[in-house]
Amino acid sequence: MNRVFWFYSLMQTPPFNITTDFCHSLKYIKSINLHCTAKLKNMLTILLPTDFSKNSKNAIKYALEFFKYQQVKFIVMHAYRNEFYDHDELVSRDVFETVLDKVKTESQNNLDKLLTELQQIAPNPRYTYHSISAYNTLVEEANAIADDHNIDLIVMGTKGKSNARNIVFGSQTFQVLKYVDCPVLAIPENYTNTQPKKIIFPTNYLMPYKRRELKLLSILATSYRSDIDVVYISTSPKLSIRQEDNQSFIKDTLASNNVRFTVINSKNIENTITNYIKDNQIKMITMINTQHSFLEDMLFPSTLDKVSLGLEIPLLAFQNATRK
Repeated sequence: MNRVFWFYSLMQTPPFNITTDFCHSLKYIKSINLHCTAKLKNMLTILLPTDFSKNSKNAIKYALEFFKYQQVKFIVMHAYRNEFYDHDELVSRDVFETVLDKVKTESQNNLDKLLTELQQIAPNPRYTYHSISAYNTLVEEANAIADDHNIDLIVMGTKGKSNARNIVFGSQTFQVLKYVDCPVLAIPENYTNTQPKKIIFPTNYLMPYKRRELKLLSILATSYRSDIDVVYISTSPKLSIRQEDNQSFIKDTLASNNVRFTVINSKNIENTITNYIKDNQIKMITMINTQHSFLEDMLFPSTLDKVSLGLEIPLLAFQNATRK
């Protein structure tokens, strides 16, 4: 059919109005784009480091259950550089490549096996699974992946294969908490409660918070209608102008959540937090990891024992880092 005649015929068809229908089409396309953009914004990308220990697998299973209402891209990562150098068969440089190939193959095989297991445990249509096996240290690889994949959160156990029972954080978790520029959700050994109905957020209001990190807290709390207790511990309850502005930022960012702001008169930060957790049935603690912060004080060995009871629940640590 002649194209001019075909177009003219359409113009003559009574139901057709080229201006109205074209505008409606543009509105429809725009609504589709907005819907897709909203879905993309709601999707989380979560890094799951593993050493294939019982504790790391427990943290991964916790994440699969905890985020079941979210669209999530899970990246399971194993960094094997330290395992390679500690390998019993690495007795000389002559066997360097042989042992490296062996460790690399074992790493990828274990990842493939773990992914198959996870897909069976959580065949959630909202989830996608990916794996990365890397000849690297955990911290370096976690930082690289966080940048390359725009990671929203790292979920890992508080202990690994060889950590003693009398410490709160294993060496690997400690390194990630201190040196990786990404929020970390650290899961205690054998912890299984994935519905944190009450979350404590201790703060001194001195740092300007990052909206992306607070929005992550908002998403986590929304999934389970969790209450968030923002707790200010000080012997001086009056806030400075800076503190008032930072508090207002928290209020605005968490406006859709059930948030309670509390002031506690005390000098002993660690004991106050621990007692608040026990007295109020808190199931998750959120802290900012910056210089001179509560969390930094907790991570020092000299004060670690004082807060060990308070860390029997998951810790959500924000790095206050500027990221996309």
